[in-house]
Amino acid sequence: METVTSAWIRRFHPAPDAPTRLVCFPYAGGSASYFFPVSRGLAPGIDVFAIQYPGRQDRRAEARLDDVRELADLVVEELKPWLDKPITLFGHSLGATLAFEVALRLERDGVEPLGLFASGRRAPSRHRENERVHLSTDDGLIAKLKQMSGTDASLLEDDEVLRMILPAFRSDYKAAETYRYQPGPKLQCPILTLTGDTDPEVTLDEARAWADHTDGEFSLQVFRGGHFYLNEHAPAVMAEISKHIADQ
Repeated sequence: METVTSAWIRRFHPAPDAPTRLVCFPYAGGSASYFFPVSRGLAPGIDVFAIQYPGRQDRRAEARLDDVRELADLVVEELKPWLDKPITLFGHSLGATLAFEVALRLERDGVEPLGLFASGRRAPSRHRENERVHLSTDDGLIAKLKQMSGTDASLLEDDEVLRMILPAFRSDYKAAETYRYQPGPKLQCPILTLTGDTDPEVTLDEARAWADHTDGEFSLQVFRGGHFYLNEHAPAVMAEISKHIADQ
């Protein structure tokens, strides 16, 4: 049964006896529930936490945040009671950038994650100046949603659902597109980068550049598929997470 640890943290399959925790960060416009299958697949060996950003689902009435660093500060505060066990971070798209900023703060505070899985996102030091999705009209945002294939197409035909999705999608895209890496100490933990071979959001060169952000180990794994290659390769990705954690 799901445990709502706080407004920020969802534990769909609590595993209090697990030796480690995995913290998952959703993509732009996404929610914690995207990681329900991950939680189900990895429990009870790993205690899976999924981060719920404000402004969506049960937090829809809360003010949305559109700054990655502000989000990272708040997430770290929420995680502090849970740092008694080793943690691994997994983020997809915007979530990868946020997980990176969370990892920087944890290491600054003396907590080194077992690893950072950066999925479907270019390295923090790489940005594209022409990205303006967050300034698009609603029709432009809907077109982007359909292009990315992260949301069930049938949901996009429902006006009520769209009205609920679009504000969070816009603020998340603003966070992603206005983020600029600030040079500083590299991570010490391993960075494991995962990407789809036809993802329009990430070139292989942009994915490899994650290596510049750690003094620890780096690996890059390329899957067949686009930005949401995860949907087709979830078992393989979960196997990679489990293997990495077991090897630490």
